[in-house]
Amino acid sequence: MLVIGIAGGTGSGKTTVVRRIIESLPKDEVAVIPQDCYYNDNAHIPLEERLKMNYDEPASIEWSLLAKHIEMLKSGKAIEMPTYDFLTCSRQKETIRIEPRDVVVVEGILVLTNKRMRELMDVKVFVDADADDRLIRVIKRDCIERGRTPEMVIERYQQTLKPMHELYIEPSKRCADLIIPQGGNNSVAIKLLTDYIRSLLKSNKH
Repeated sequence: MLVIGIAGGTGSGKTTVVRRIIESLPKDEVAVIPQDCYYNDNAHIPLEERLKMNYDEPASIEWSLLAKHIEMLKSGKAIEMPTYDFLTCSRQKETIRIEPRDVVVVEGILVLTNKRMRELMDVKVFVDADADDRLIRVIKRDCIERGRTPEMVIERYQQTLKPMHELYIEPSKRCADLIIPQGGNNSVAIKLLTDYIRSLLKSNKH
């Protein structure tokens, strides 16, 4: 099994890179584990307070559970991945069963900030993109998917996203084996990555 970590700022194009990896490999060969499913379970905290919490720092993630689940998949066991509701900022009752696959992609803005996670990864990727491009994508996504107004998104960007990016996410780029500039638009870098993954899979099978 290959564990591939894909990090990068919010709106950098990580989802596009993950999709291209899935498309380049045989069907059902890739399992995707989003970091966002592993936010701490804050259901005991009042909603008003939950909405104000910082979800862009490493302390917001239950790393121990995520690492345990990666270890279980590596040892051939299925996991029950938690799910998270962004509207209520709390973990849902439903889980998603994930079976072990040849490739496990762990994707999220903070996945390279955690030492234990980095140790579990065979390939560490950082998807890089211009800050303006990332902000435009975040405004579009949060207004459509998360019911926020452009003003709310920009305020959150200035107060939380930008400082957390500079403090945690950008420095984690140094831990990457491969940096993909221009995010999901860089088809050459994505092809190099997918070719490399395929070559590693072949050598693992021999």
